[in-house]
Amino acid sequence: MSGRPTVLCLRFRRIGGGQPDGAAYEGLLALLGAFTPVVEAAPPDGALADVGGSLRYFGQDPAGLASVIRVRALALHGVDCAIGAATNPMLARMAARQAAPGTTFTVPGDGAAAFLDAKPAAALDGVGPATARTLCGYGLDSVGRIAAAPLATLQRITGVRTGRDLWERANGIDRTRVLPNAAARSIGAERSFPRDELDPERHRRALLSLTEELGARLRVDGQVCRSLALSVRYADRTGYATLTRSRTLPEPTAHSAALTALAYRIQDSFALQRARVRGIGLRAEGLHDAERASRQLSFDPVEERARRIEAVSDRVRAKFGPQAVKPGRLAA
Repeated sequence: MSGRPTVLCLRFRRIGGGQPDGAAYEGLLALLGAFTPVVEAAPPDGALADVGGSLRYFGQDPAGLASVIRVRALALHGVDCAIGAATNPMLARMAARQAAPGTTFTVPGDGAAAFLDAKPAAALDGVGPATARTLCGYGLDSVGRIAAAPLATLQRITGVRTGRDLWERANGIDRTRVLPNAAARSIGAERSFPRDELDPERHRRALLSLTEELGARLRVDGQVCRSLALSVRYADRTGYATLTRSRTLPEPTAHSAALTALAYRIQDSFALQRARVRGIGLRAEGLHDAERASRQLSFDPVEERARRIEAVSDRVRAKFGPQAVKPGRLAA
């Protein structure tokens, strides 16, 4: 990999802790828009920005421009930033995870191999616990060893497409681009625990509250989503790690029960039964108007009754507030 780092990944945190609220988040995206038009939202607390066309205009290198953005975010919104700078979105996201609050971690254009070499296999985007265990079984327990492995070997182990994606990521190659104005295509929410939480029931309740919130927001806005992306931040031997995985719904929906069922399946696929979880984030992706969505007709009276109850609950929340009606599991 070569070239100048031009992609910034920003993670926002309010002074004193916690993610910015919706209004502050929109203000932060607007702030980034003053530096570059190529800004991709990553709700609820992140964003990607391609500043390749801005460095010369502002007379700054990537780290310098990141510092200016951080100062303005702090002064205008009371929000601090951990920023990663790299040549592509994947490396920038990994750098942001390594950056401490209030700092910028830069991966030089020719430094991708050194940055990735010693990281565990699970640090790569798209590598979950099952894939990591499979790779470790073949001695491919670090990104450097994956990068050095023949492509054909990786494809035999993980499949043709997955093997190629894995080899490219291990070598610092990311073919995705920062997509401007991506905020309208997804909405997200997050639940944080005051300490590392071991209780699976509390994890489940947090996830249920997230699907209830996102479902209600989608229905109020007249939208449905095509897929869900779940992120779990947990403690490991090196500090904290974040796993993210997405799945597509059988059909576009804003029905909370369908969102909950899929979110539970994604959570189960992580195989983190004994994990010390610090936070859970959920994002509804592929949004579009509910009026343009088709729904498979159902003759199941239980499902139809659930949808009628959901519609009544939405009207009660609209009149008395979002906490007026909630599932009994959350009220306990």
